[in-house]
Amino acid sequence: MRSVGRWSLVAVGTLAMTLGVIGIFVPILPTTPFLLLAAFCYARSSERFYRWLLTNRWFGSYLRNYREGRGMALRDKLLTLTALWLAIGTSVAFAIPSPWGKAALTLIALAVTVHLARIKTLRSPAAPRVESPAALADPVALDQD
Repeated sequence: MRSVGRWSLVAVGTLAMTLGVIGIFVPILPTTPFLLLAAFCYARSSERFYRWLLTNRWFGSYLRNYREGRGMALRDKLLTLTALWLAIGTSVAFAIPSPWGKAALTLIALAVTVHLARIKTLRSPAAPRVESPAALADPVALDQD
């Protein structure tokens, strides 16, 4: 890839990642699309930045799980929805005087809620289930009768 195109993708990826990080704290700004755009740009321009993004301790696993279709952890969904509705509710109650503005923010929050509800919920790996106590016994010891 030409140098100008490569550096342009790095710049767009960095801007997208910055907006995604801001979106963690500002519920009206979407986090996931910006992080996905950053991953797209970095994958095509910088192996180092792409690897850094996917192994980042704060949002690397979130991004990998989302991109691979595994879903989103229940804890992350609950935290996201709580932050979203607290911010939107506070804005609607105290900061937005217009009924149209209040309605718009409420509709956005509802749309985000529906979107999050439709994302698969990632289950943490559970301990293997044991069907019966005999399954725990040593099969060699059982054959010695």
